[in-house]
Amino acid sequence: MKKFIIEFIKRGALFAGLGPLILAIVYLFLAQNGIVESVSVNQMVTEILTSVLLAFIAAGVSAVYTLKRIHHVIAGLIQGSVLLLDYLSIYLLNGWIPYDLKSIITFILIFITTFILIWLIIYVSVKQQIKKLNKMLL
Repeated sequence: MKKFIIEFIKRGALFAGLGPLILAIVYLFLAQNGIVESVSVNQMVTEILTSVLLAFIAAGVSAVYTLKRIHHVIAGLIQGSVLLLDYLSIYLLNGWIPYDLKSIITFILIFITTFILIWLIIYVSVKQQIKKLNKMLL
């Protein structure tokens, strides 16, 4: 478990800075399209700090795949659940999605669909690479 925690912190720290970078890019596009003209200092500080936390958790949870005793499908379910809670809570906290049942359900459905598609693409890709490597070894 200690190894997992260290790996979680390493991965999280490595990618935590991407959260504020993505936030800055989003605000740049919003400003260029006239959607947002200004943001209060309190709002910006909150969004920067929460985007660091979001990115830290999102990257750190991928360490679940290093646990030998957990099947990759279970690791994927753990990762997906943690990511869903991470994104949903930060998005609600920052007001990036409305705090109503319809918006929350829509967000959850989009998240689950996207996560499953990405996970399946990566899974199939890795399986094909393994198959190709096995052929090369024979």
